[in-house]
Amino acid sequence: MDAHRPAAPHEPSHRYAAASPQQLADLTQQHPLAWVVCTTPQGPVAAVLPLLTHVDAAGRITRVEGHLARANPLVAALRGTPQALLLWLGPQGYVSPSWMADRTQAPSWNYASLQCHVQVQLQDDPVPLRTHLDALVATHEAGRACPWAAAEMGARYEQLAARIVAFSATPTAQRERFKLGQDERDDVYADILTGLAGLSSPPAAALAEWMQRSNPGRPDRDKT
Repeated sequence: MDAHRPAAPHEPSHRYAAASPQQLADLTQQHPLAWVVCTTPQGPVAAVLPLLTHVDAAGRITRVEGHLARANPLVAALRGTPQALLLWLGPQGYVSPSWMADRTQAPSWNYASLQCHVQVQLQDDPVPLRTHLDALVATHEAGRACPWAAAEMGARYEQLAARIVAFSATPTAQRERFKLGQDERDDVYADILTGLAGLSSPPAAALAEWMQRSNPGRPDRDKT
């Protein structure tokens, strides 16, 4: 059974729960592009946006930042009802029975995901918008050989900034599902890791790493 609870102290309550609040923070920070979904009288509206998450000392998500084009239907929706659902999909990949010594296994899909219900505050003041944009740029330019800065845009920066609005979101409940091999026998779990290693791709390597993080102490190969 999935968790559906306030985002306060983390107590893993089901097989596919994250091992710690920090795992949830890592998911959102390593996979920052998320769906933002709102409901309106005309039906749901959604957009994919890069989000910034802020965490406390324990790694719990305390605040989420983003920005929207003022023409985006989400802006009107949030002004009417300032609530949204944020959806992150982290490492994921197909699990093939062809990797298994036990050929009776069924195909599956391993993944880590997080749904976060939030209360949203649109920020029309240009100061929070600029602070948010500076933080977003600094986050994604960090570590680059010649990092870009917003000041390089010159007057165009102000022109584009006038067309967007920032928002700050406070989590009220969350529901995560980290389906990463916790329910597999040791031999099947090891075969999955071997199969992912054989793909020699960054997504497969990332999925294998997250599987190992979610299964501490389990062997990474069959020793029977």
